[in-house]
Order: sequence, then C-alpha cells, then structure tokens
Amino acid sequence: MPPGCAGAIVNIVAMPERTRGAGYAEITPAYRLLDIVHSTALARAERRLCCEFTILFEANTIHEYLLDSYAELGTQASVKLYMPLLAERFARQRLYARARVEGRIEHAIPVVLFLCTFNAGRSQMALGFFEHYARGRALAWSGGSEPSGGLNTAAVAAMADAGIDISHEFPKSWTDEIIRAADVIVTMGCGDMCPLVPDIRYEDWIVDDPAGLSVAEVIPIRDEIGRRVRDLLASLDLPIAC
Repeated sequence: MPPGCAGAIVNIVAMPERTRGAGYAEITPAYRLLDIVHSTALARAERRLCCEFTILFEANTIHEYLLDSYAELGTQASVKLYMPLLAERFARQRLYARARVEGRIEHAIPVVLFLCTFNAGRSQMALGFFEHYARGRALAWSGGSEPSGGLNTAAVAAMADAGIDISHEFPKSWTDEIIRAADVIVTMGCGDMCPLVPDIRYEDWIVDDPAGLSVAEVIPIRDEIGRRVRDLLASLDLPIAC
C-alpha cells in the first residue's frame, strides 16, 4: 500500500444482524441496509482516492472532499443506490481540479467545462461529444446551476443514436475549484448564474433546451452541439482524426 493510504479515515461498519426478535420481519430494515452498504462503499472509495492522491493531499482533505461530494449529490439524486460511486467520481474530479489550480500538477492537458441549467441535456451531450473526439488529448467536465435528479432520457437516446453512450454520467453542480481549473468555459443557457472568472476563455452557445422534447426533436440540437464541439477542438489545435 502506498505511503499515506494507511492514514485514510475509514469507518468500519458491522454487517447487519437480526434484532432480538426471532422472525425475519425483525431483520434490519431496508433503509438501514442501504446506509450500511453506502458506508462500506464510501470507505472503499476513500481508500482508492487516498492511494491516488496521497502525494498531493492529506488524508483528511480527501476524506472531506468525498463526504462533501456525497452530501451534495444526495440533495438532488433521484436514485440513491449508486451515490457512493458517483461521489467518488465527483470527488476525484474536484481533487484533480484543486491540484491543477494550486500548481501541483505539471504539464496538464487543456480542461474544458460545459455548463447549462440542469446539467441533464445540453452540457452532457457536449461532454459526450468532446470526450469522444478528444480521445484523452484534453479533459472535459460539465455542471449545472440547478442540477436535476437525472439525465434527460431523450438526450441519452439521441446520443446513443450517434454511437455515444452518456448514460453513465450524472447531473451535478459546479464548484469553485472546478471553475478555476478550466481553460475554456462553455455556457449554454445558465444565464446570470453562469460564473465569470478573469483570464478564462468563455464561449456562449445559443442552443435550444432539449427538456420536454422527443428524441426526434433532440437530434437537431445534438447535431448542432456536435458541430460546435468539433469547432472548439479545432480552435484548441486538437484536430479530429477522420
């Protein structure tokens, strides 16, 4: 185990047991089982993050970022089962962003941040196209001013129709370190809520909101976003291979 991993703060949770009653009806209730599963999953996530960021941050910092990410996602997620996994991904993104802002990462690749209102449709489609075309040559994140409880299903289907799977993504807000770590911020309809930070390149894309639209109605929006993403990559000197 790398140095520092042993310092991770891990809550050891006992496996559920029956109460003193004899019947199965008195076994630990389902909502408490979910809490136990989440505690165990978060402990494992913390160990992974600690080993990954141990040379950059103290264990307490990693612990706090993970729990804060978990709490924030919990206020908006409609499905709670996968929250530990999503919290781990969000915390990893935020820790990387902070390390980048503080100059702890050298020779970092460009970072683009896509923002919209609900982080359920437009910004998620842009993120999907960007990752598909960039192929690791640049990093992209997304966020919303009012994150919804789940992705826009029509947007997910429209992207799948284009051969890009965004179903693993999740709506989330932006954070200060994520904003400050971006080289380019693309806004799509978040209006006055969109953050303004000096010395960061901004682009405002006027793109229709896919909320409430059918898959057929979303496809033209998808295609417009795809075109804009390709133009953005070209402006970053990251040409798309034919």
